[in-house]
Amino acid sequence: MSVETIATISPKDLEAIRASGKPIDLIDVRTPVEFRELHAEPARLVPLDQLDPKAVVASRSCPADEPLYVICRTGNRARKACEMFVAAGIPNVVNVEGGTIAWEQAGLPVVRGKKAISLERQVRIAAGTLVAIGTALGAFVSPYFLVIPGFVGCGLVFAGITDTCGMGMLLARMPWNQVPPSGGGCSR
Repeated sequence: MSVETIATISPKDLEAIRASGKPIDLIDVRTPVEFRELHAEPARLVPLDQLDPKAVVASRSCPADEPLYVICRTGNRARKACEMFVAAGIPNVVNVEGGTIAWEQAGLPVVRGKKAISLERQVRIAAGTLVAIGTALGAFVSPYFLVIPGFVGCGLVFAGITDTCGMGMLLARMPWNQVPPSGGGCSR
C-alpha cells in the first residue's frame, strides 16, 4: 500500500463496526493534554512524537489481521501516523476522517476531561511573547536582540513549509502538557 492510498473511514462507520460487537483498536496520536481534554471513547493514547509503529503493533490485543484505526484532531496527524506505519511495513492502518472533531460532531461517545490550552494556542502565545520581548529589547536595549524575533519568524516560515513545528514539539514535552499513559488495545 502506498502512502497515497491509505484507507480512511468515517467516524460513524467506525462506530457502527464497534456497535456490531467487532473489536476495534483505535489509537489517538494527539498530545497527552489534548487527549485528556476530549477523546473518542474507544481511543487509547499514543502521541505522534513518541510513535513506534512496531511497538504499537506488538502491544495490540486485537487480532493481527484487524485494522489499526488512527485518529487525531482533524485527520492530519493521523495521516502522518498512518504513513509511518506503512513505511514500517504495517499497511493495515485506517485514518479516521475528520478526527475527533468529526467524531464529536457526529454525536458519538467521547470522554471529557480537564480543559487545557491547546498546543496551537501555546505556540502562538510563546511565539508572540518572544517577538514582543525581542522587539522591545531591540528597540530599547540593543539592536542585537532583534535576532530573537527574526529567529521566531524563520521558525514559523519553516513550520509552514514543512508542516513541522519545533516549538510545538518542545511545548508538547513540557510537564504541564503530560498526562499518565492510557492502556488498552482492543475495545468492543
